[in-house]
Amino acid sequence: MRRWTKVLSWTGTVVVVVVIVGLVTAVWTVRRSFPQTQGTITLKGPDDRITVVRDDQGIPQIYADTTHDLFFGQGYVQAQDRFFQMDFRRHLTAGTLSELFGRSALQTDMFVRTMGWERVAEQEYALLSTSTRQYLQAYSDGVNAYLADHQGSRLSLEYAALQLSGLNYTPQPWTPIDSLAWLKAMAWDLGGNMDDEISRSLESVRLTNAQIAQLYPSYPYGRNTPIVTQGAIVDGVYEQNATKAGTRLPRRPPFPVKSAPSLRAAKSAGAGLERLLGTGDGLGSNAWAVSARYTASGAPILANDPHLGATMPGVWYQMGLHCTQLTSACPFDVSGFTFAGLPGVVIGHNDHIAWGLTNLGPDVQDLYLEKLVGDDRYKYAGKRYPLVTRQETFAVRGENEPVTITVRTTRDGPLISDVSSSLSTVGADAPVLHDARAAGSGRRGAPPRGNGYAVALKWTALQPGRTADALFGFDKARNWNEFRDAARTFDAPSQNLVYADTAGHIGYQAPGLIPIRRTGDGDWPVPGWNPAYHWDSYIPFDALPSVLDPKDGYVVTANQAVTRPSYPYYIGDSFDYGYRSQRIRNLLQAKDGLTVDDMSTIQLDDYSLLARRLTPLLLSLKLPGGYYSQGQHLLGSWNFHEDADSNAAAYFNVVWRRVLALTFDDQLPKDTWPDGGDRWWQVVLNLVKKPHDVFWDDIDTTGVRETRDDILRQAMIQARDELTRSRSRDPHEWQWGNLHTLTLRNQTLGSKTSPVAFLFNRGGYELAGGGSLVDATSWDASDGYQATSVPSMRMVIPLDDFDAARWIDLTGESGHAYDSNYTDQTDMWVRGETLPWAFSAAAVKRAGTDTLYLEPAS
Repeated sequence: MRRWTKVLSWTGTVVVVVVIVGLVTAVWTVRRSFPQTQGTITLKGPDDRITVVRDDQGIPQIYADTTHDLFFGQGYVQAQDRFFQMDFRRHLTAGTLSELFGRSALQTDMFVRTMGWERVAEQEYALLSTSTRQYLQAYSDGVNAYLADHQGSRLSLEYAALQLSGLNYTPQPWTPIDSLAWLKAMAWDLGGNMDDEISRSLESVRLTNAQIAQLYPSYPYGRNTPIVTQGAIVDGVYEQNATKAGTRLPRRPPFPVKSAPSLRAAKSAGAGLERLLGTGDGLGSNAWAVSARYTASGAPILANDPHLGATMPGVWYQMGLHCTQLTSACPFDVSGFTFAGLPGVVIGHNDHIAWGLTNLGPDVQDLYLEKLVGDDRYKYAGKRYPLVTRQETFAVRGENEPVTITVRTTRDGPLISDVSSSLSTVGADAPVLHDARAAGSGRRGAPPRGNGYAVALKWTALQPGRTADALFGFDKARNWNEFRDAARTFDAPSQNLVYADTAGHIGYQAPGLIPIRRTGDGDWPVPGWNPAYHWDSYIPFDALPSVLDPKDGYVVTANQAVTRPSYPYYIGDSFDYGYRSQRIRNLLQAKDGLTVDDMSTIQLDDYSLLARRLTPLLLSLKLPGGYYSQGQHLLGSWNFHEDADSNAAAYFNVVWRRVLALTFDDQLPKDTWPDGGDRWWQVVLNLVKKPHDVFWDDIDTTGVRETRDDILRQAMIQARDELTRSRSRDPHEWQWGNLHTLTLRNQTLGSKTSPVAFLFNRGGYELAGGGSLVDATSWDASDGYQATSVPSMRMVIPLDDFDAARWIDLTGESGHAYDSNYTDQTDMWVRGETLPWAFSAAAVKRAGTDTLYLEPAS
């Protein structure tokens, strides 16, 4: 017995030792990739000392004497914090994810490689200015200096997990093409209405054209103000003070900033791709600038909060880039948000100007139905032309033989139906447009469909552009003229540019390549064999909407329509319907003496106009018994704010989801079921005025014709039952935040089926807000209540004192799980708090907690 006691004691000791060793090894593995943030590192590459000052949140401010060293330092520091994210992004844009993750990623790789993002980025590089190419190369050199002595688990915990799974992988050196290709991913994320084209085609199999038109209603110009409300095109140039279009007046010189009076005294084919990009339903943004006459300080204030998919780590990376002496050779003194993997600052401010972005939403993607002749030719204008082909080969993890496909391209673009089942369906079922103006254009009627048409994608971002030049131009701009000059090369994605400066001006500019079509408006797939449906050119930059110091003193953009319908060029019709933008405008106009705190409060506004307009109708209906009316009674005293602890908001949103499902799911293809966003707000608000519309009828019930009130009543009954089952019988215990939660998932190892997801994901955050609210924490009504896209960051910038600016990121600066800066900003973000944003050298020094020197090797 004593011998067994000794054996058990010895065994227990061994187990404890093994556990301790395992824990020590785990901690060592986790921590060995954390960045060095103090002391001195000697490197090959810098010309002189580079100083990196970090604050409590790990946000770096980089100081250098030359632009080479500035961007070298940026590359090194971003690799310290986010290299796995950078590496994942370049595998995504190069179409090589299957090398890391196997066949599950192959379909996405084939889709991306068919579009050729990396190929286009290579072509773009040659078009860029010499200085931009130098910045990109210096950044790459900085990344590679970090890679020189960091590999495997020293780079990131993700690499350690992949090594344990049997992957033998060493990252390749970083190149400027890797940085440029990410701009293609963002352009895809924000690029156009291809999903709407696909949806219309799928819906056409079941619905009439009139019914489809109901699902894509016109913008409510009478209720929601567009971005630009003044000006017209005069002889090809957008003149902000013109009252109507006409011939050119004598050309005015550029706006003389220095002599101006100071205002200080006054669902889709790429679903897998969207998931990997972090795309969520409800993508959009808010940005506004308020003139000096409405602020307490007598200087403009600019605010911005882009709405993007919620990922871990977050989309944005905060930092500052400062030349120690500002000269023409080193002109950068800029701070803000950028993407890990991309040099410069994308959104933020320098020492003279501030700018923000929201998605403009132009129609820059068209699907062309192509009639193929055999495997190698297609029809165009009555003739046959050879397809341009190339081979793409994919190494697939776990497979000995690579996979090879043939990419086929017409004059319209790559045949993405070759790698997309949903687009193959479009090619099989899409209606073919006919237009009287097409007569005599080489079309003698649509060619026979046979087994279906192929589908090509024409997209502005597949043409080489100079967006990278524009981004560095913004960083260096000192006034409106220089900012607009930079915007001329902002080709894709087209964004609403919101501007303010220290001279007291605010402004707006719409940039980008937006096509002028010979025929049609890009809402439906069009016949590629017919020259009448091709693009003629692009809207000239000088004709794009622009305004400096608008008469009403505000620039408000929230993805709504850009101009009045009288604007002669077609920009698109997939704009947000303006509920957020009008709410922002109303809140701004309700108060004079606006402050930074006021702007932050507006960013958190969770008032629902949909609830205000639907609730009286819901309250008017009689429900069976007291049990079902208990939920309904919550709405009687509701203020229509969707706070996280609101029981009425919880009930209303469950009712809203049920209304959408009961009204549309029986008549629409599953791929087009309502997500509940702003378009569906407008659809339903129009539909409730027609109580007997066919959409209210449940076609699955024979012999019964449901009306609006039947569906609304049934939705409230189902909502009561759902909340009782999932939450509580007592309606006062319901809370919107319990349903509307946020999980931040690692885009590669954070899936629900991943055995290591717990290492990287963070979640269970209870959110206020909702889709199409100013606090736009969107959710997909076809799937559940979990947040799919959110304000990915928030910033507010007063132009009289940059050190009084505020900012917050969704996650944190670090991409290393368990680093203190991994999610240190998330709880503050959920509570609606922001952080001080130090900019001046003195403020940065006061806020700094760690200083790192990058010294050149002798």
